[in-house]
Amino acid sequence: MNIEVALRQGTTTAILYKSLLEVAPPAALILAHGAGAGQRHPFMVGFARALSERGLDVMTFNFLYTEQGRRVPDRMPQLMECYDAVIAAAQSQLPSARERLFIGGKSMGGRAATHVAAAATGRTDIRGLILLGYPLHPPGRPDQRRDAHLPDVKLPMLFVQGSRDTFGTPDELAPILERLSPRPLLHVVEGGDHSFKLAGRGAAARQSAVYAEIQDTIAGFVTRLRT
Repeated sequence: MNIEVALRQGTTTAILYKSLLEVAPPAALILAHGAGAGQRHPFMVGFARALSERGLDVMTFNFLYTEQGRRVPDRMPQLMECYDAVIAAAQSQLPSARERLFIGGKSMGGRAATHVAAAATGRTDIRGLILLGYPLHPPGRPDQRRDAHLPDVKLPMLFVQGSRDTFGTPDELAPILERLSPRPLLHVVEGGDHSFKLAGRGAAARQSAVYAEIQDTIAGFVTRLRT
């Protein structure tokens, strides 16, 4: 199901993957894409479908620059404005998004979700965040960290991070997360890169199991916070 979302400078498209399980109480997840690929990238589609099979209403969307065919991402205020508009659209369309809403995304999309949550301290309509490959810093530039706003996110967070992630390893993230409240969960994908892809002999055969473990972890995180 496609949903048109109105923005100040145009419109964008969201795609809804309805839960394939009868789950009560229901929950919804808005999942934003990373900087280099939109919501129809196989990673996004695969995760959205897999999470709908695990009982979540999942909504993906394109940030406006992607929808308009531009290569350079919008600045963070524009990304946040788009994300907020998608949240409003989800809540107008989905009872689950009005009752138990989670937000997050892949890489830049997850970072945008954390900024939305940090700017909305005190709002009660978001239950938690799910961050797939958080971009702690640009590759090779560990001094340019993107974590100053994270203490303002007063919500449960699940970070899924590959041990080979050049945007920030679990070892780099762990001491930062230890200082946050509530204490986030960190799921480490051993041998995974920024998109959790494995390398080496036998990697292809193990990849689907790695993705399934991540998806089970996400579903478990949501289930614990559902009530």
